Amino acid sequence: MAVLATACADREDHGWSERALQEAFPDAFGGLYTQNARAFRDLYAELRLYYRGANLHLEETLAEFWARLLERLFRQLHPQLPLPDDYLDCLGKQAEALRPFGELRQRGRPALWAFVAARSFVQGLGVASDVVQKVAQVPLGPECSRAVMKLVYCAHCLGVPGARPCPDYCRNVLKGCLANQADLDAEWRNLLDSMVLVTDKFWGPSGAESVIGSVHVWLAEAISALQDNKDTLTAKVIQGCGNPRVNPQGPGPEEKRRRGQLTLQEKPPTGTLEKLVSEAKAQLRDLQDFWISLPGTLCREKMAMSSASDDRCWNGMAKGRYLPEVMGDGLANQINNPEVEVDITKPDMTIRQQIMQLKIMTNRLRGAYSGSDVDFQDASEGPGPDGGRAIGSLDTGSLGRDGCWSPLSKTSAAGRPQPRALLLLLLLLLVLAAARPRWR
Repeated sequence: MAVLATACADREDHGWSERALQEAFPDAFGGLYTQNARAFRDLYAELRLYYRGANLHLEETLAEFWARLLERLFRQLHPQLPLPDDYLDCLGKQAEALRPFGELRQRGRPALWAFVAARSFVQGLGVASDVVQKVAQVPLGPECSRAVMKLVYCAHCLGVPGARPCPDYCRNVLKGCLANQADLDAEWRNLLDSMVLVTDKFWGPSGAESVIGSVHVWLAEAISALQDNKDTLTAKVIQGCGNPRVNPQGPGPEEKRRRGQLTLQEKPPTGTLEKLVSEAKAQLRDLQDFWISLPGTLCREKMAMSSASDDRCWNGMAKGRYLPEVMGDGLANQINNPEVEVDITKPDMTIRQQIMQLKIMTNRLRGAYSGSDVDFQDASEGPGPDGGRAIGSLDTGSLGRDGCWSPLSKTSAAGRPQPRALLLLLLLLLVLAAARPRWR
């Protein structure tokens, strides 16, 4: 699976937007910006933290920003008025009805959904990656080790070294060995389906790429709306909160100054995000049947099995046709597996935990598709059996030291292996490693 590196690309969009704000706002808004520059810097910092997986609720973070900004700007627009804390509290309580920043919050809801969707997609990739890594660490039992030894080595012992394993024989061995892993299939498919669904929120004027590159534009619109509606807003605040007395020793009323010319550009879509997400969607669909296809893929690509079930393949006993039927997928279907004795009453607990993590992440992705902000911090209630970190949490294994998502490599001209091949090779090595001690 090629992990989508949108965290890096979107971080650049944030940076582009922040630089545009810093260049245009001082001339356009004067002290309304310069005296509150830190609040804007903090907003961008929190947006970056949110996208990288910090435990922030985006809607609450934005609501707090608007509330603080309203208090500060209202003070600056009325320097001659004493505005004690209780008066500002009253202002804050009326803000929803007053709409001091115009229709921004209402129009900004699709933008909020775009942020939530983009973050959930990246986090979904992280959960899928963690599940694969932890499942690959599940040890194989002694019955599987014996079956693999017989599959791989015993033809040499019996004097038929040229005989390749019969296809159905190989599949039965690996279906038994990977029975627990196959039980991931249903929730794995649900997760990938939900991730593909969430990508619908990436496109159009309210999509992630457009929104992330235009934060400075809607901030400018908000401040402009407050300035344009200053008198109407002040009258409504006085009506609801009372008329504060003018401080005779305070500064005089703010002189209306000519607003500087404000020319802002949204970052034009580069197509990079669309290309990355389209590529990821295609690969997610390719990986839908990853767990149940593992036995067949390993037999075909790594076990050098015979091309057909004929009289010339190794059937586990001799060179000849393999007669038993191929078992179904999953633990429950291995009760009569002729090659591997599987206790279907004892499912592997590590894999059961990963199934639960897939369910949790799927529910959160579906919530994100509907615009519900989600908390990824508690995707796992404590470490797994290996004492590792929680599913969905981010560390240097998922994010680089610079905060960028670290993608798994695809095949390139330099010969880097595909992640699918790496996973298959890893699982095969686990199988063979479990078998070799008993061969000796």
